[in-house]
Amino acid sequence: MSLSGKVALVTGGSRGIGKAICLALASDGANVIVNYARHSKEADETVLSLQQLGVKAKKIRANLGDPEKIKEMFREIQREFGSLDILVNNAASGVQRQATELEIKHWDWTLDINARAAWLCAIASTKLMAPGSRIVNITSLGSYKVIPNYVSVGVSKAALEALTRYLAVELSSQGIIVNAVSGGLVDTDALRSFENSKDLIEDSVSRTPAGRMIKATDISDVVLFLCSEQSSMIRGQVIVVDGGISLLAL
Repeated sequence: MSLSGKVALVTGGSRGIGKAICLALASDGANVIVNYARHSKEADETVLSLQQLGVKAKKIRANLGDPEKIKEMFREIQREFGSLDILVNNAASGVQRQATELEIKHWDWTLDINARAAWLCAIASTKLMAPGSRIVNITSLGSYKVIPNYVSVGVSKAALEALTRYLAVELSSQGIIVNAVSGGLVDTDALRSFENSKDLIEDSVSRTPAGRMIKATDISDVVLFLCSEQSSMIRGQVIVVDGGISLLAL
Protein backbone atom coordinates (compact mmCIF):
# COMPACT_ATOMS: atom_id res chain seq x y z
CA MET A 1 0.00 0.00 0.00
CA SER A 2 1.75 3.14 -1.21
CA LEU A 3 -0.26 5.46 1.06
CA SER A 4 0.18 3.42 4.23
CA GLY A 5 0.38 5.72 7.24
CA LYS A 6 -0.42 8.84 5.22
CA VAL A 7 -3.13 11.22 6.42
CA ALA A 8 -5.73 12.54 3.97
CA LEU A 9 -8.48 15.14 4.28
CA VAL A 10 -11.39 14.96 1.85
CA THR A 11 -13.80 17.88 1.99
CA GLY A 12 -17.38 16.97 1.25
CA GLY A 13 -16.37 13.39 1.87
CA SER A 14 -19.54 11.89 3.32
CA ARG A 15 -21.22 10.79 0.10
CA GLY A 16 -21.02 10.61 -3.68
CA ILE A 17 -17.68 11.41 -5.28
CA GLY A 18 -16.20 12.44 -1.94
CA LYS A 19 -17.03 9.10 -0.36
CA ALA A 20 -15.56 7.22 -3.31
CA ILE A 21 -12.34 9.23 -2.93
CA CYS A 22 -12.21 8.47 0.80
CA LEU A 23 -12.60 4.75 0.13
CA ALA A 24 -9.97 4.75 -2.63
CA LEU A 25 -7.39 6.46 -0.41
CA ALA A 26 -8.17 4.17 2.52
CA SER A 27 -7.94 1.09 0.29
CA ASP A 28 -4.37 2.14 -0.41
CA GLY A 29 -3.59 2.52 3.29
CA ALA A 30 -4.29 6.19 4.04
CA ASN A 31 -5.91 7.37 7.25
CA VAL A 32 -8.82 9.58 6.23
CA ILE A 33 -10.54 12.64 7.66
CA VAL A 34 -14.07 13.04 6.32
CA ASN A 35 -15.22 16.65 6.24
CA TYR A 36 -18.94 17.26 6.00
CA ALA A 37 -21.43 20.05 6.64
CA ARG A 38 -24.94 18.59 6.87
CA HIS A 39 -24.99 14.86 6.21
CA SER A 40 -23.96 13.51 9.61
CA LYS A 41 -25.51 10.05 9.15
CA GLU A 42 -23.76 9.58 5.83
CA ALA A 43 -20.49 10.76 7.37
CA ASP A 44 -20.84 8.15 10.13
CA GLU A 45 -21.49 5.44 7.53
CA THR A 46 -18.46 6.52 5.52
CA VAL A 47 -16.22 6.53 8.61
CA LEU A 48 -17.40 3.01 9.48
CA SER A 49 -16.64 1.80 5.95
CA LEU A 50 -13.16 3.31 6.18
CA GLN A 51 -12.47 1.73 9.56
CA GLN A 52 -13.49 -1.65 8.16
CA LEU A 53 -10.60 -1.23 5.72
CA GLY A 54 -8.22 -1.13 8.68
CA VAL A 55 -7.34 2.56 8.70
CA LYS A 56 -7.94 5.38 11.14
CA ALA A 57 -10.90 7.52 10.14
CA LYS A 58 -12.56 10.56 11.64
CA LYS A 59 -15.36 12.89 10.64
CA ILE A 60 -15.13 16.64 11.17
CA ARG A 61 -18.10 18.90 10.66
CA ALA A 62 -17.18 22.28 9.20
CA ASN A 63 -19.07 24.78 7.08
CA LEU A 64 -16.39 25.69 4.56
CA GLY A 65 -18.15 28.94 3.78
CA ASP A 66 -16.95 30.18 7.18
CA PRO A 67 -13.18 30.84 7.33
CA GLU A 68 -13.20 30.43 11.13
CA LYS A 69 -14.66 26.93 10.82
CA ILE A 70 -11.88 26.04 8.41
CA LYS A 71 -9.30 27.22 10.96
CA GLU A 72 -11.00 25.16 13.67
CA MET A 73 -10.98 22.08 11.45
CA PHE A 74 -7.25 22.32 10.83
CA ARG A 75 -6.52 22.90 14.50
CA GLU A 76 -8.40 19.67 15.23
CA ILE A 77 -6.47 17.83 12.52
CA GLN A 78 -3.17 19.06 13.97
CA ARG A 79 -4.15 17.99 17.49
CA GLU A 80 -5.27 14.51 16.50
CA PHE A 81 -3.03 13.61 13.55
CA GLY A 82 -0.10 16.00 13.78
CA SER A 83 0.41 16.18 10.03
CA LEU A 84 -1.38 16.03 6.70
CA ASP A 85 -0.17 14.41 3.48
CA ILE A 86 -3.15 14.72 1.14
CA LEU A 87 -5.85 17.35 0.70
CA VAL A 88 -8.72 16.72 -1.69
CA ASN A 89 -10.87 19.81 -2.21
CA ASN A 90 -14.06 18.07 -3.23
CA ALA A 91 -16.80 20.01 -1.42
CA ALA A 92 -19.00 22.00 -3.78
CA SER A 93 -22.23 23.93 -3.78
CA GLY A 94 -24.07 26.33 -6.02
CA VAL A 95 -27.29 27.95 -7.15
CA GLN A 96 -28.70 26.79 -10.48
CA ARG A 97 -29.84 30.03 -12.12
CA GLN A 98 -29.03 32.14 -15.14
CA ALA A 99 -26.80 35.16 -14.61
CA THR A 100 -29.75 37.56 -14.80
CA GLU A 101 -31.58 35.67 -12.06
CA LEU A 102 -28.71 35.30 -9.60
CA GLU A 103 -28.57 37.38 -6.45
CA ILE A 104 -25.34 38.59 -4.86
CA LYS A 105 -25.81 36.14 -1.99
CA HIS A 106 -26.00 33.24 -4.48
CA TRP A 107 -22.81 34.36 -6.20
CA ASP A 108 -20.91 34.87 -2.95
CA TRP A 109 -22.03 31.53 -1.50
CA THR A 110 -20.96 29.57 -4.58
CA LEU A 111 -17.59 31.27 -4.92
CA ASP A 112 -16.93 31.00 -1.18
CA ILE A 113 -17.53 27.23 -1.07
CA ASN A 114 -16.07 26.23 -4.43
CA ALA A 115 -13.05 28.53 -4.73
CA ARG A 116 -12.27 30.50 -1.58
CA ALA A 117 -12.57 27.47 0.70
CA ALA A 118 -10.22 25.48 -1.53
CA TRP A 119 -7.65 28.28 -1.28
CA LEU A 120 -8.00 28.54 2.50
CA CYS A 121 -7.83 24.76 2.98
CA ALA A 122 -4.77 24.55 0.75
CA ILE A 123 -2.92 27.28 2.65
CA ALA A 124 -3.84 25.75 6.01
CA SER A 125 -2.72 22.33 4.76
CA THR A 126 0.73 23.53 3.78
CA LYS A 127 1.51 24.21 7.44
CA LEU A 128 1.03 20.49 8.14
CA MET A 129 2.54 19.08 4.96
CA ALA A 130 5.98 17.66 4.21
CA PRO A 131 7.64 17.58 0.76
CA GLY A 132 5.87 15.10 -1.50
CA SER A 133 2.42 15.92 -0.18
CA ARG A 134 -0.50 16.30 -2.57
CA ILE A 135 -3.38 18.68 -3.13
CA VAL A 136 -6.09 17.59 -5.59
CA ASN A 137 -8.98 19.87 -6.54
CA ILE A 138 -12.22 18.48 -7.97
CA THR A 139 -13.65 20.61 -10.75
CA SER A 140 -16.09 20.19 -13.64
CA LEU A 141 -16.52 20.72 -17.37
CA GLY A 142 -18.61 23.82 -16.64
CA SER A 143 -15.38 25.68 -15.97
CA TYR A 144 -14.99 26.18 -19.73
CA LYS A 145 -18.15 24.78 -21.35
CA VAL A 146 -21.43 26.67 -21.04
CA ILE A 147 -24.03 24.63 -19.14
CA PRO A 148 -27.56 26.01 -18.68
CA ASN A 149 -28.13 27.69 -15.29
CA TYR A 150 -24.55 26.92 -14.25
CA VAL A 151 -22.92 30.35 -14.40
CA SER A 152 -22.05 30.74 -10.71
CA VAL A 153 -20.71 27.20 -10.44
CA GLY A 154 -18.91 27.40 -13.77
CA VAL A 155 -17.14 30.61 -12.81
CA SER A 156 -16.20 29.16 -9.42
CA LYS A 157 -14.75 26.06 -11.06
CA ALA A 158 -12.78 28.19 -13.53
CA ALA A 159 -11.34 30.01 -10.52
CA LEU A 160 -10.53 26.68 -8.89
CA GLU A 161 -8.62 25.54 -11.98
CA ALA A 162 -6.66 28.79 -12.07
CA LEU A 163 -5.91 28.33 -8.37
CA THR A 164 -4.62 24.84 -9.17
CA ARG A 165 -2.05 26.24 -11.59
CA TYR A 166 -0.90 29.03 -9.29
CA LEU A 167 -0.57 26.74 -6.28
CA ALA A 168 1.30 24.15 -8.35
CA VAL A 169 3.99 26.74 -9.04
CA GLU A 170 3.98 28.61 -5.74
CA LEU A 171 4.02 25.49 -3.56
CA SER A 172 6.64 23.67 -5.62
CA SER A 173 9.37 25.16 -3.44
CA GLN A 174 7.85 23.23 -0.53
CA GLY A 175 7.68 20.05 -2.57
CA ILE A 176 3.88 20.05 -2.58
CA ILE A 177 2.27 18.75 -5.78
CA VAL A 178 -1.04 20.24 -6.92
CA ASN A 179 -3.41 19.02 -9.63
CA ALA A 180 -7.12 18.87 -10.41
CA VAL A 181 -9.62 16.31 -11.70
CA SER A 182 -12.54 17.41 -13.86
CA GLY A 183 -15.53 15.12 -14.21
CA GLY A 184 -18.44 15.08 -16.57
CA LEU A 185 -21.92 14.07 -15.40
CA VAL A 186 -21.27 11.53 -12.64
CA ASP A 187 -23.78 8.86 -11.60
CA THR A 188 -24.39 9.55 -7.89
CA ASP A 189 -27.36 9.43 -5.52
CA ALA A 190 -27.45 13.23 -5.69
CA LEU A 191 -27.89 13.11 -9.47
CA ARG A 192 -30.59 10.45 -9.23
CA SER A 193 -32.54 12.67 -6.81
CA PHE A 194 -33.17 15.17 -9.63
CA GLU A 195 -36.63 15.00 -11.20
CA ASN A 196 -35.12 14.85 -14.68
CA SER A 197 -32.29 12.47 -13.74
CA LYS A 198 -33.51 9.74 -16.10
CA ASP A 199 -33.39 12.11 -19.06
CA LEU A 200 -29.99 13.47 -18.01
CA ILE A 201 -28.52 9.98 -17.71
CA GLU A 202 -29.97 8.73 -21.00
CA ASP A 203 -28.72 11.81 -22.84
CA SER A 204 -25.25 11.52 -21.33
CA VAL A 205 -24.92 7.82 -22.14
CA SER A 206 -26.10 8.32 -25.72
CA ARG A 207 -23.58 11.10 -26.40
CA THR A 208 -20.55 9.82 -24.48
CA PRO A 209 -18.00 8.03 -26.72
CA ALA A 210 -17.27 5.61 -23.87
CA GLY A 211 -20.91 4.51 -24.01
CA ARG A 212 -21.69 4.67 -20.30
CA MET A 213 -22.11 7.04 -17.39
CA ILE A 214 -19.12 8.19 -15.39
CA LYS A 215 -19.01 6.52 -11.98
CA ALA A 216 -17.72 8.09 -8.79
CA THR A 217 -14.97 5.46 -8.80
CA ASP A 218 -13.77 6.71 -12.19
CA ILE A 219 -12.99 10.01 -10.48
CA SER A 220 -11.55 8.45 -7.33
CA ASP A 221 -9.23 6.19 -9.33
CA VAL A 222 -7.62 9.24 -10.94
CA VAL A 223 -7.37 11.04 -7.60
CA LEU A 224 -5.61 7.99 -6.17
CA PHE A 225 -3.16 8.01 -9.08
CA LEU A 226 -2.43 11.71 -8.55
CA CYS A 227 -1.61 10.93 -4.92
CA SER A 228 0.88 8.22 -5.93
CA GLU A 229 4.59 8.44 -6.66
CA GLN A 230 3.88 7.51 -10.28
CA SER A 231 2.35 10.96 -10.85
CA SER A 232 5.12 13.05 -9.30
CA MET A 233 5.95 14.84 -12.57
CA ILE A 234 2.35 15.88 -13.24
CA ARG A 235 1.97 19.43 -11.91
CA GLY A 236 -0.82 21.99 -12.20
CA GLN A 237 -2.84 19.91 -14.64
CA VAL A 238 -6.59 19.40 -14.93
CA ILE A 239 -7.20 15.74 -15.74
CA VAL A 240 -10.53 15.34 -17.54
CA VAL A 241 -12.54 12.20 -16.73
CA ASP A 242 -15.63 12.38 -18.91
CA GLY A 243 -15.66 9.36 -21.21
CA GLY A 244 -14.75 11.64 -24.11
CA ILE A 245 -17.92 13.74 -24.20
CA SER A 246 -16.06 17.06 -24.08
CA LEU A 247 -14.30 16.14 -27.33
CA LEU A 248 -17.54 16.48 -29.28
CA ALA A 249 -18.44 19.68 -31.12
CA LEU A 250 -22.03 19.61 -29.83
